[in-house]
Amino acid sequence: MPTVDPLLPLSLLHAVRNVDTPDDLEAELVHELRNKRLGLSETVYTQIRRYTDAAKRNQRPDQEEAVGLARLIGRRTDAEAVFRAAGQYLAREAYLTIPGMTRKLARGLPSFLARPIVLRRVRKIADRYLNADVRRVGGFIRLEVSDSVTLKTAPNSVGCAFYEASLRELLRLLVGTVGGIEHVQCKARGEGTCEWRAEWR
Repeated sequence: MPTVDPLLPLSLLHAVRNVDTPDDLEAELVHELRNKRLGLSETVYTQIRRYTDAAKRNQRPDQEEAVGLARLIGRRTDAEAVFRAAGQYLAREAYLTIPGMTRKLARGLPSFLARPIVLRRVRKIADRYLNADVRRVGGFIRLEVSDSVTLKTAPNSVGCAFYEASLRELLRLLVGTVGGIEHVQCKARGEGTCEWRAEWR
């Protein structure tokens, strides 16, 4: 049975909670909103605690659990925004696992010295948190996901926004600038894998 790092389902849950949390104008309606918004439900808080505990114990949940969460998100009218928020959340949390000195070197060294450091870190994070492979091809970085948790969870490949946002945010944090990112292959279109290509500046 395939597994995922607990940060992946956590990122989906945190994104739902953050998107559904009311702003100040809605604060007085929180009780009513709790009954209508998934992100404010006790179920989401319970699952966040569960996956947080799993992360502390280095326990990897079944991938199917993450797929189930992605399907729930895929039914929402704001699914793309939630998937993007989840991808950004995962990237930010994964970035914090990189030692501070390495982060400084990635930003401070000349690009020809920083790029191998950045590529190594992106590969490790993609492998651990996204079950994905990263390789450099010429002036691009390619992120390849053979078994996407968001595949066909929403119409029009909306779930793919999760992986694109993860890659974009991770590169932004590591190098400060991000070129274009293109979704060059998708299993939903009958191609072998889901793959994104990012400009390697």
